[in-house]
Amino acid sequence: MSSQTTPNPGTNLDPWYDNYADRAAGLSVSEVRALFAVASRPEVVSLAGGMPAVSALPQDLVVTAMNRVMRDEGSIALQYGSGQGVPRLREHILEVMAMEGIRGSVDDVVVTTGSQQALDLITKLFINPGDVILAEAPSYVGAIGVFRSYQADIQHVLMDDDGLIPDALREAITREKSLGKSIKFLYTIPNFHNPAGVTLTAARRTEILQICRSEGILVLEDNPYGLLYFDEAPPVPMRSTEDEGVVYLGSFSKTFAPGFRVGWAIAPHAIREKLVLAAESAILCPSAFSQLVISEYLETADWRAQVNTFRGVYEERKNTMVAALKEYLPDLHHTNPNGGFYVWLTLPDFLDTKQMLPRAVKELVAYTPGTAFYADGGGRNKMRLSFCYPTPEQIRVGIRRLTTVINGEIDLLETFHETGPLQTIRSTRSFSAPPPDMD
Repeated sequence: MSSQTTPNPGTNLDPWYDNYADRAAGLSVSEVRALFAVASRPEVVSLAGGMPAVSALPQDLVVTAMNRVMRDEGSIALQYGSGQGVPRLREHILEVMAMEGIRGSVDDVVVTTGSQQALDLITKLFINPGDVILAEAPSYVGAIGVFRSYQADIQHVLMDDDGLIPDALREAITREKSLGKSIKFLYTIPNFHNPAGVTLTAARRTEILQICRSEGILVLEDNPYGLLYFDEAPPVPMRSTEDEGVVYLGSFSKTFAPGFRVGWAIAPHAIREKLVLAAESAILCPSAFSQLVISEYLETADWRAQVNTFRGVYEERKNTMVAALKEYLPDLHHTNPNGGFYVWLTLPDFLDTKQMLPRAVKELVAYTPGTAFYADGGGRNKMRLSFCYPTPEQIRVGIRRLTTVINGEIDLLETFHETGPLQTIRSTRSFSAPPPDMD
């Protein structure tokens, strides 16, 4: 082996390690994606990934739409298309957004390969290394990965059960500007937040828009879950009241199927033009086939009724999870979302959900550690529990197993901590012992 390909002792085994761009250092394995290989084993109850319940989507409707597209528009579906997206689908997207109070024109919409690509393109357009992005604490793990890849300085802003806290936003803006930092945008998921499950109140939406408008800060409003509400619809999106200061992201991954990878952005005119150019540079054009299939589905199927079906499925599963948490872990705080996919669980401060995960997998239950949702390493005693994919029966089994894991972790700490933390651990432990696993 030549000296050029023989790694030096203590160096990275990748012979190209020194050739990568600096921004490659921001690429890291997602804690969510890393779980999929283990969590996909049939014996493991996965409360980790945010996978939609695609089994609730009638496959015959999808097959029919695909057949019609190939029969009537096959030559178009299999060809390159517009970098901005098929106009027919953009018209349907306006209909979807109108259900939440957003108005616009076909020219305002840019179709993307999932809303994840829209996140990437917006970040590419605005972020120089070291620029500040304000994001809720916690925040969507996929967004954190994108922001890191462009070497952004991610500054978290506190939130509570009513969403992002306006005073905390003011404090963050003042702090970063006093340091001479350039704040490029605020990233927020106002509806049924991923991972926290909370919804930003109407009053706070208005206040946050006023703050960002006065400070000249763009708002990136990510809304994949807005139509998946349970008891009542969330407040109208910020984009519905603010055109020039908000870029809005939407997706068909949650209301149709993620496998088609179709999302969109609606943006102010100048940003939209740059978005199209950036999209063309990245992928030439989004999949015409996927766009036409979704258009056909939206035209021929009762998609509103299907959204209602999804709501019912997810509400039943959320109610099952909340009931199980109240039964088995009654003294732990958790959110109780009115829509979406996720419950956010807070454990005692002395527990570390990332370190606890191997024990959980051994007990055949998986979750996502809270650290995945913080750019600064926070959230060690938090976890995200997803109720969207497992059945109600699986959810109850999973929470029962999770209780065994938490109690086992506390037993371990009691055994090895004879002073100091021991009294705190014993006084905190009041979780219900689960009945034996009968499955």
